[in-house]
Amino acid sequence: MKPMKFRPALIGAFTAALLSGAPAVALAAPLPAQSAIIAVTVYTDRAIVTRTAALDLAATGTVEVTFEKLPATLLDQSLHVSGRGAAQVTILDVTARAAYVDFTPNERVKAIEDALRALAKQRRVLDDRGAVLKSQDGSLGKLETAATSAPHKDTAPRLTIEESAKLLVFLEEQRGKFTAERQSLDTQLEDLAAKVDAAQRTLNELRGAGGRATKTVTVRLDATTVGTLNLALSYTVPGASWTPSYDARVNSNEKTIALAYHGLVRQNTGEDWKDVALTLSTARPSLGGAAPEVRPWALDVFVPRPEPMPIAFGTNAREMRMKTAAAPASFGAVTLGAVADSPPPPKEASFAQATIDQAATSASFKISAPASVPSDNSPQKIPVTTAALAANPEYLTTPKLQPAAFLTAKVVNTSEFPLLAGALNAFLDGTFVATSALRTVMPEETFDLALGADEGISVKHKRVKRFAEDTGLTKSGKRVTDEYLLTIQNNKQIAARVIVTDQIPVSRHEKIVVKQLSPDAKEMKPTVEGALKWTLDLKPAD
Repeated sequence: MKPMKFRPALIGAFTAALLSGAPAVALAAPLPAQSAIIAVTVYTDRAIVTRTAALDLAATGTVEVTFEKLPATLLDQSLHVSGRGAAQVTILDVTARAAYVDFTPNERVKAIEDALRALAKQRRVLDDRGAVLKSQDGSLGKLETAATSAPHKDTAPRLTIEESAKLLVFLEEQRGKFTAERQSLDTQLEDLAAKVDAAQRTLNELRGAGGRATKTVTVRLDATTVGTLNLALSYTVPGASWTPSYDARVNSNEKTIALAYHGLVRQNTGEDWKDVALTLSTARPSLGGAAPEVRPWALDVFVPRPEPMPIAFGTNAREMRMKTAAAPASFGAVTLGAVADSPPPPKEASFAQATIDQAATSASFKISAPASVPSDNSPQKIPVTTAALAANPEYLTTPKLQPAAFLTAKVVNTSEFPLLAGALNAFLDGTFVATSALRTVMPEETFDLALGADEGISVKHKRVKRFAEDTGLTKSGKRVTDEYLLTIQNNKQIAARVIVTDQIPVSRHEKIVVKQLSPDAKEMKPTVEGALKWTLDLKPAD
């Protein structure tokens, strides 16, 4: 009788299948989402990014969808997922995990790193050539020493005059070649160092978020039917901000101001925003949702304590640099109609207009055209709106401190846009005149707009007399009389209102008496601080 042979592995597998009582089910591989950024809402210190991905679910059951290579700095608690499509699904959960790779995921950063490595190779080649030249120069020195030193009895005889002359010519030629090549190497090394410095600076700007770390977000779905599904993922990232910027253009012959409202957007989140629906929000989430509460304010007697021994700790601070250079706004092309005999006059290009959504505590400016903001921290000047505001111009001057008249306009914000505090560039009759600041102004609120000095108003301040005399029976007192002449002249072709501010001294001692001689104190009473103000309505060329 032949012995029976068994295969233990097959028996074990068969027994396990019988004991389980259920067929084996293979887990579906995660479905990578081919997503793209479609919308971004920028706040003063962060941004909310929205990505969408079109999926085709071919089977029911649990499906894992992964969004890969997302910024490592995204806030996990800010993740939000929504979906819509033909497939009926239930969102089970959302998970974010850090992923570390041995390469730089940002393509632009990787390109600069590759360029730096290539520059390092060029530097090594130049350094090696410099070392060879140094060695060859040393060999020439040894050759010269050996040829010109006194000969020994076992060595070759001394060189003749002709041979020495030929040797000197050879040494001069070789050393000249070495010197020229070393100078060329020095120039190449300087150019190479400049390229390395520029590339390193750009790399430091682009490496703001993530480095070689990314995050992978996994969305688990329970699909009851198959079909297409559009999945949207939004998350909050730091490293993005926007600040308002204004251009005020004033026509001196008109009482209106053309105010251009821009948003300077910059971001260093680690991913570029290309042709996205951009929204600028005035909300400040960093302030929190509730007002802070005061804590007990206790007063006690100070008891000096012995100073502890100083302990030195290392610091590792990271400096954040902001470029103030404003990028120029993008203007749409203007097509001018052409007539053979009389071409129409040129038209001014207009700015894109944003739409505003007012909320209970903030406003959002939805930019009309798709915007692109690279992740290099460079400012992008995005047009928000333009407004023609009525203005009541007047001039302010303090001749004692500065003999100049500054144009100021009282303006009412008749637009529906709140004007946030920001920098303002003032243009008078098409000429840039000043940079100032605009405070936060709500709709229908009146504000003063500083527009810089106007040379059309002449201001002069001069002391014409100073007289000192002793007073009293014993001549122990002293009286000092100062007389000043203020000259304000309107050289413009229109009338101008000028408000002049000056001052008289204020006594802080009972033995010092200040008396205002002109103008009479009854007609113009100084303030507590001694300030005097005149309002002058000057006619043209007055």
